[in-house]
Amino acid sequence: MAFEELKQRQSNMWGSGPFEQVAELTAAAHDDLVVRLAPRSGERWLDIATGTGAVAVRAARAGAEVTGVDLAPNLIETAKRLAAEEGLTIRFEVGDAERLSFADADFDVVSSTFGVMFAPDHAAVARELARVCTRGGRLGLACWRPDGGVGDLFHLMAPFQPSPPPGAGNPFDWGREEYVTGLLGEAFEFEFAEGNSLQTGESGEEIWQLFVTSYGPTKMLADSLEPERREELHRTWVEFFEGYRVNGAISQPRQYLVVLGTRR
Repeated sequence: MAFEELKQRQSNMWGSGPFEQVAELTAAAHDDLVVRLAPRSGERWLDIATGTGAVAVRAARAGAEVTGVDLAPNLIETAKRLAAEEGLTIRFEVGDAERLSFADADFDVVSSTFGVMFAPDHAAVARELARVCTRGGRLGLACWRPDGGVGDLFHLMAPFQPSPPPGAGNPFDWGREEYVTGLLGEAFEFEFAEGNSLQTGESGEEIWQLFVTSYGPTKMLADSLEPERREELHRTWVEFFEGYRVNGAISQPRQYLVVLGTRR
């Protein structure tokens, strides 16, 4: 099933703001996944839906030969700039997680942090993850839990946006062990772990301003709404995060599933 129009919108959406500012909020999750995957000098590492290259940079620092792929050209350009600023050699290119351009068994490690889960054709993504990973290679994914903080936030935004096209997968299904096993269990032997990436801020309003300027899904949604409807989303958003006020500041748990696989 093709979702080309949807993926073009996603490309524009994710690249519509300075995503690196939002990526900083998940730095601990990036660190966690890279440590669990234990990069080795010289091994071939593919980071899919790399965004602005947070995981790719960490793996390259450890000596891996890294390729980063993302659907959004603007994010790839930012990733190239950030890697160059550190003097790192990373191959970044625009690419589709559902149709990767690489040969079979091209990589020793394949990773994605809150990335491939948003591709609409889950079966196609699963086939590609298995295809490009060499036998005995390692797979590492971090995926938001459906009943966690980010799932709650997307549920909040849902009434303000159009329904997804028929057949598009629910991205938060990737945050369930049984779903991932159903997609990839024949190709990988799995271990699972839990993670929690806190959303912090001084206020709900501060978090709104960050996301409405830097996080593509929120920015494009807000930009698409009529003024009254946008203000309704604004109020709902701020009230939602103010419900997580602890000791004078916002601290929202954002649970995620860590998927660690070995290619059979």
